[in-house]
Amino acid sequence: MAEKSLNELLKWSIENSAAPDPSAPESTSSGPRTTLNAEALAAIMGAPSDAELMQASMAAITSTDPEVTLESKLIAFDNLEQLVESLDNANLLSKLGLWTPLLELLGHEHDQLRLMAAWCVGTAVQNNAPSQERLVALGGVEKLVGMALGERLPMEKRAGDGDAVTTEEGVAGDGETRDVRRKAVYALSSAVRNYQPALDVAAKELRNRGEEVQEGIDATDMDAVDQVINGLKQKAMNA
Repeated sequence: MAEKSLNELLKWSIENSAAPDPSAPESTSSGPRTTLNAEALAAIMGAPSDAELMQASMAAITSTDPEVTLESKLIAFDNLEQLVESLDNANLLSKLGLWTPLLELLGHEHDQLRLMAAWCVGTAVQNNAPSQERLVALGGVEKLVGMALGERLPMEKRAGDGDAVTTEEGVAGDGETRDVRRKAVYALSSAVRNYQPALDVAAKELRNRGEEVQEGIDATDMDAVDQVINGLKQKAMNA
């Protein structure tokens, strides 16, 4: 638990365990008391914090233990996606170092995990400028554009904690599945709306890949953004 939460827990404990002084004026014995945040309350109840749940989910998803089944990983991914619906939790992805493994999962060998990764990214960046910024900084927008256009991203693997990442090409001739493409379009839509840097990167990448996208689109112009996104949706549907 963070030091701040420990201090809050200690202060709350002192205030609520000290016996009141009957001789003290009523106004001094009924002053404002410290309130506990969710993390401190979780410590009292013995429950894991959202941060711990997010870390545990990612550990399960990326586990190489053969006893951790695909179904278990999908359940963990579903839990993570629900957790990052909260803006505070979405912003914890960066603090917990979870953005990098999440983006690596966009190239996983299992299409269901690639779909969940794109879904989780889309949820995390929706109406959330700090998370949109991290996605841009880590090259996630370019990855989503590639997926939306049908590219099968290479799979990235880590030899161990802190070790260098290696990439493995997907099966030769493989393109991305329709469902994964559609979820990548959703994630891209969430990433570019009301965040100009992400839209600029996406538009440039689309043009580099031969798509007709005009320059200077305003990220706050929903009609213009919809035109780009709807075109990608149609391509994915027709795949």
